[in-house]
Amino acid sequence: MRFLIKFSYDGSAYAGFQTQRGLNTIQEQLENAASIVNNHQKTVIVATGRTDKGVHALCQYAHVDINVKITEKKLKRALNSNLPDDIHVIETKQVADDFHARYNVKEKEYTYKINMGEYNPLERNYVFQYNYKLDINNMKEAIKYFLGEHDFRAFVTDNKEKENCIRTITKATISEQDEIITIKFTGNGFLRYQVRNMVGILIKVGENKISPETVEKILESKDRTKAGKTAPAEGLYLSKVKY
Repeated sequence: MRFLIKFSYDGSAYAGFQTQRGLNTIQEQLENAASIVNNHQKTVIVATGRTDKGVHALCQYAHVDINVKITEKKLKRALNSNLPDDIHVIETKQVADDFHARYNVKEKEYTYKINMGEYNPLERNYVFQYNYKLDINNMKEAIKYFLGEHDFRAFVTDNKEKENCIRTITKATISEQDEIITIKFTGNGFLRYQVRNMVGILIKVGENKISPETVEKILESKDRTKAGKTAPAEGLYLSKVKY
């Protein structure tokens, strides 16, 4: 039976989502828990996508094939009883055998949080502690250039000469409350480091080092060297997934 599992996690203690030899990862923890439920058979978790070291998820999905007879509620309970406290299965649902957690995704939302106020040691792993004022009005102007279909090659850290970097962003917003800036991107897919690189250039706009219009020029250049620094992983969340 194939199940779709919805889960959340605190990525602070992990080397990212994807299994890596000798490193503690979210996928490894999930697969270990699923294997115990699945009569200790090797069990593979296929997620909507991978998050990097230190990145969190409020809403992540994966599918898993379980060969023992088990209800949705019992599977949720069994997985959670075998997972560490910083990973939690929210929901499990039986799906068709050909359902794919990655390829069936229609839309994802990422959220990034920036603290412009006093350094907060309690939130250092969950909100980027920038601790200086940013020009949020300029940032709101700049973020508009990311909307629509673009080749995001300039905002992908890896060498993407041969890979298709065309993606569509349907919604991009910036809000501020109590000196915390919240940036949200919704789209049909995101490349590795894309969101953090887009946030990085928005911070540069907020510092008044470049104009909002420069974002459009960087997009059109398809040149990663023009897009500046990558924002830290702390503060980034996979916040929504839509099927």
